[in-house]
Amino acid sequence: MSAIYDEIQGIRARYPESLSAVMPALQLAQERNGGWLSEQSFRDVADALDLTPAYCLSIASFYDMFRLEPVGEHVIEVCTNISCGLKGAQQVVEAFESELGLTAGETTEDFTLRTVECLGGCGWATIVAIDNRHRLHVQAGDVPRIVAELRGIEWKEDDDDLDA
Repeated sequence: MSAIYDEIQGIRARYPESLSAVMPALQLAQERNGGWLSEQSFRDVADALDLTPAYCLSIASFYDMFRLEPVGEHVIEVCTNISCGLKGAQQVVEAFESELGLTAGETTEDFTLRTVECLGGCGWATIVAIDNRHRLHVQAGDVPRIVAELRGIEWKEDDDDLDA
């Protein structure tokens, strides 16, 4: 039996049908597996809920909140849906790409940069989720400060320079 079997059973007990527990069980498995879902994660959830790993994968592959590959220490997700798109989401993505030296969809040890369809904050566009915490009204000019903060570098508003 897997290490999270009992925890998933606790989740399962809160729902009348095991199918209803799939998403919270996948969230738990992702959390326990360093922020992503491995093949073993799908087997663990499936075994605990009397489902197939393929069914669990079908759920996880549909939703942006589930990650099917290892992630960096910080996960940066930029909403690119219509509201955010109209408020400069592409420029925000490009600013992150420039600051991080990677393109959307790539992962380093420190960072994963992703575009996502919707973060549920259309009235506060552009929305950026960093490690599952939403930042509102993000503009491309905000990105250097955000990245410096994630790197633990002091940012001086008066300067264009970063101080270690």
